Amino acid sequence: MQWSGSSAELYRLDRQAESRDIALLGALCLFLSALDHVIPKPLPFMRLGLANLPLLIALDIFTAKHFFLLALIKVFGQSLITGTLFSYILLFSLVGTGLSAVCMFILRRITYKGKCIFSLAGIGIIGAFASNSAQLLLARYLVFGYGISFLAPPFLAAGIVSGAVLGFFAEAFSRQSQWLRLQREKAVSSRVLARQHEPTAALDSSRTFVFSIHSIFLLCLAAFFLLVPYLPVRAALCLLFFILAYAMGKKPRPVLMLISIIMISLCNLYPPFGKILFTGGPIIIAEGSLIRGLQRAVTMAGLIMFSKIALSAAPPFPGKIGLLLQESFAILEQLNREFSIEKSKRENIKTEKLMEKIDKTLCRISGFNYS
Repeated sequence: MQWSGSSAELYRLDRQAESRDIALLGALCLFLSALDHVIPKPLPFMRLGLANLPLLIALDIFTAKHFFLLALIKVFGQSLITGTLFSYILLFSLVGTGLSAVCMFILRRITYKGKCIFSLAGIGIIGAFASNSAQLLLARYLVFGYGISFLAPPFLAAGIVSGAVLGFFAEAFSRQSQWLRLQREKAVSSRVLARQHEPTAALDSSRTFVFSIHSIFLLCLAAFFLLVPYLPVRAALCLLFFILAYAMGKKPRPVLMLISIIMISLCNLYPPFGKILFTGGPIIIAEGSLIRGLQRAVTMAGLIMFSKIALSAAPPFPGKIGLLLQESFAILEQLNREFSIEKSKRENIKTEKLMEKIDKTLCRISGFNYS
């Protein structure tokens, strides 16, 4: 059956399909991010990078604009899932994912005799290294100080290993996936249509922010928390944010928060400055270093707790990003149902290959026939 409408209408429908593809891979990012979030880690901003898998898959089918839109969906979607939208962790994620996405996209476009020089495994490793390096640099100045040098080697090593594993998986998926093959064929026809028509927005981007009095109050409270110079006041506010988050059912993790505060404080003990409070072998605890570490630790914990309580009053994202996030979360519900481990489905999930399961799910949601 052939298309009987105008080419302009076909182009409009094609743009809508592209937006849904972005939302689909964005939902996969959020699904993997949720898995990553529940895996125990010593620091709140550390991740295994599972959510980078859709970015690797998208390298061969998305234009630069759509690829970086997907990266933004990943960043803001992760912050909404983990409750860190108004914290340093959003900055870590934005800078790390941004630098990683730029590196991966450029490397995938470097070709020799029509073939990409870098494999997805190599690109995954370089992307993970770029992301982790950027996050460590930010952590050096915002959180840990010079003590970050003790955490950098295992952090970078873990990133390289996870980047390699994800890269090899993406390479195998790229070779076997029916969904990806159909997407590549669709991408070719999309470029032909794009040459014939001016780009039009596939989604309505007329939405704007609507700030309530509640939102303005929360912004002022966050500013006061960050600007107050007294550690006891900041610690009291952090405790208040924790109590409010718990009362609102946001499920804060007190043990993880306490571990983070201790580790950040310990890392900031070097180099020591101020009045010496304790010496024992190589350990020197100075008053100035201890206060600096506690201030940074309490600020990090307080912003995470504040983010959890503020999200309930936060305005929606405006424009295309907001609509793509909404659609991504709608598709995420489908993915959660598809990959649920109900007793009636456990046997099928065990016997069916994970790669094939993902491929079938993507085809079904995209409306492709899987054979």
